[in-house]
Amino acid sequence: MASCCTAKFRFSISSCRAARSSRQIPGSLIPSFPLFHSPFARPMKPTNLRSVSASAAVSSGAASTNPTFSWDDVVRVSQPEFNPNDSSNLRGFFDKIKACNRGAELQSEFLPFVVEDQIVGYIHKGFAENLRSFEDVFILSKDNCDGGKVMLHQSLKSADDRTRAVREVIKCLAENELIPGIRNELFPVTSSYGAPVFFSLERAAVPYFGIKAYGVHMNGYVEKDKQKFLWLGKRSLVKSTFPGMLDHLVAGGLPHGIACGENLIKECEEEAGIPRTLSSRAISVGAVSYSDIDGHRFKRDVLFTYDLKLPESFVPNNQDGEVESFKLIPVKHVANIIKRTDFFKTNCNIVIIDFLFRHGYITPECFGYLDLLQSLKSGDCSFLDIVCDRLKHGLEN
Repeated sequence: MASCCTAKFRFSISSCRAARSSRQIPGSLIPSFPLFHSPFARPMKPTNLRSVSASAAVSSGAASTNPTFSWDDVVRVSQPEFNPNDSSNLRGFFDKIKACNRGAELQSEFLPFVVEDQIVGYIHKGFAENLRSFEDVFILSKDNCDGGKVMLHQSLKSADDRTRAVREVIKCLAENELIPGIRNELFPVTSSYGAPVFFSLERAAVPYFGIKAYGVHMNGYVEKDKQKFLWLGKRSLVKSTFPGMLDHLVAGGLPHGIACGENLIKECEEEAGIPRTLSSRAISVGAVSYSDIDGHRFKRDVLFTYDLKLPESFVPNNQDGEVESFKLIPVKHVANIIKRTDFFKTNCNIVIIDFLFRHGYITPECFGYLDLLQSLKSGDCSFLDIVCDRLKHGLEN
């Protein structure tokens, strides 16, 4: 037995593994998710457009199958002549947003995770059974009225105590392959953005506890010859998530203890070699959000979005080994890549679609305009979240 699984947590490997097929508990307190609506909900007639996909495995972030497309493939499918009969409607954009908002019908399978009488996350009933043996850390209650909930043990009073205790549980679960891809990076656990931090949680465990996670995504663009271009990155093939997929110029999760603006500056330097003199000019332009259920994982992500206009002479240079290469592509062609392929890391599609709205590439004349605009915040992304970021942590010009 691993050294971390001490008697303090009364952990049983066999019971932990058996939890995969645990019994179901009726009911839950989870409020209804916003329903995903699209004017294209009815089946459409197939087009002659060839389906271009990186790979089925990559769509879920799996590292076992790397995409095989090259920059030449990206450029080829982005050209207008690749599909001269391409429809002007927004169906391809709706499909990409829907891919980030799966599983709303499965919400009853999750239990509220409650800390200090505040709901901070949602845990799948099956996964919650993995926590039952750690009775000095987690309490699983069953209530005839609400269907039950998961709480922290009352002896864990401080944020530091909770962080240490939960870290040991996560370590045990990871050693038994119940939480893969440990990052050794802590994310804050709060009831909402800017609220007091109850404790900090390993990043890889965040979706298993349904904690709302925040990130920063930046569109780096160039204007030349009266045309806008976006710098795109191609993720390293050794990345644990979405290897080889297309990405923004700069993006990253928001760890505990760092403000959005400062985190963006750090990511700009690490991912693209952008000096502070340039990155400090990035403009906070709002947020997008999504809610995605995939098995025991419940991603409730809010992405704070930034735009940075770069000089024509700037060429990005990755510093941390997470980006394989970069390419500058006209914005109109980037829109075609999103509509026609699965080349992008899934949540990047949402951020770029938001960019297309704000820079006039998607206009009210497009059928489904308002529905698509609203769907960019399909997750829990309150107005307060955006205001707090812009006033306290954003980079404003």
